[in-house]
Amino acid sequence: MRSFPIYTVTAKAEKSLRLGHPWVYAEEIKTMTEAAANGEFVDVRSGKGAYLGTGWVSESSKIRVRVISTNANDKFDEAFWRRRIRYAIAYRQTVMGDRDFRACRLIFGESDQFPGLVVDRFENVLVAQVMSVGIEMRKDMIFRIIVEELRAINQQIDVLYERNDVATRTLEGLEQYKDFYTNTDINLTNVHDGHVEIEENGLKFDVNYIDGQKTGYFLDQKYNRQAIMKIARGRRVLDCFTHTGAFALHAHRGGAAHVTAVDISQLAIDQARANAERNDIHDMDFICANVFELLTQRCDRGERTDDFIILDPPAFTKSHATARDAYRGYKEINLKAMRLLPRGGYLATCSCSHFMKDDMFREMLIDAAHDANVNLRQIEARQQSPDHPILLNVPETNYLKFYIFQVV
Repeated sequence: MRSFPIYTVTAKAEKSLRLGHPWVYAEEIKTMTEAAANGEFVDVRSGKGAYLGTGWVSESSKIRVRVISTNANDKFDEAFWRRRIRYAIAYRQTVMGDRDFRACRLIFGESDQFPGLVVDRFENVLVAQVMSVGIEMRKDMIFRIIVEELRAINQQIDVLYERNDVATRTLEGLEQYKDFYTNTDINLTNVHDGHVEIEENGLKFDVNYIDGQKTGYFLDQKYNRQAIMKIARGRRVLDCFTHTGAFALHAHRGGAAHVTAVDISQLAIDQARANAERNDIHDMDFICANVFELLTQRCDRGERTDDFIILDPPAFTKSHATARDAYRGYKEINLKAMRLLPRGGYLATCSCSHFMKDDMFREMLIDAAHDANVNLRQIEARQQSPDHPILLNVPETNYLKFYIFQVV
């Protein structure tokens, strides 16, 4: 019979847990039978002693307990984690299909009941980010099981790279680093140049998983990029914040008359150009520039040369406190894009910040359209691809807003 320390929580935390949210904040803990060691399990109970779940403690984080199970009979042994991993893999096989399963997110934190863990697959390479002390303590077992389970279904995995260079680890009291993960038990290699080629919607992309942003490639926009292809046919497309050129290349493949890709990072522009060449595309323009400044200059000069603008900016806010500041940033680029587009032109725009709520994002778009003296005819409203599943009772898992409009 298991025996974990008992943490009694406030009525507010009890309500949240009963509704399915897995976090308990430090100030929500009323009493404890004993203090658990960092990363170890505790049972969470209500003020009246009702069992609410079991999770691990993070001494350094405001999120003091991350609940991983609400089954009082669970044993957190290897069989438990193997079941969870099999379930996550089987889900991706179902929703992504055989082709897209080769480049997808395999583990998406709380959505897969692995709080603080992200694992992306790029063909024979896995890229992991460990962002909770509980996962850090168990990662050797978890990584081994993931590799074993993929190989058991005839998926070749040769490399596992840790992109643990994220600020979230500091909040957990963990060091930041990035490096190859090597484990003789699962025969992984670190003899690799940090690049792997993937295919997305019939296009080839180089993933730089050592020096690229996040894990090296943004998989969450896979089907949103596919959605812009038919809109792009015959149009002059301006792809802003192009990163590795994914939207730009999809627009070209969709039959755009011309495509210009813009990013402030020369490295990103170099990667985008290389990806274009990888797909035998030689008639695109690439501009290294600040998107805000570029759009402002074109507005000032009255340049209305494009009739489809794509806005895929980085997250402008990473907290509730700065959401209104982000609102102004989103409004500025969207307003300028609307002013640059002719009547009947098209706008694809998105936000990847959870803190920019969909209602606020739509409010911003209406505000910008009013100032631009245009109306927006909605064509599509989309979210992240299903390998980044959304749990309705965990709003933090719902972060990507993606819209396609016609300007009328």
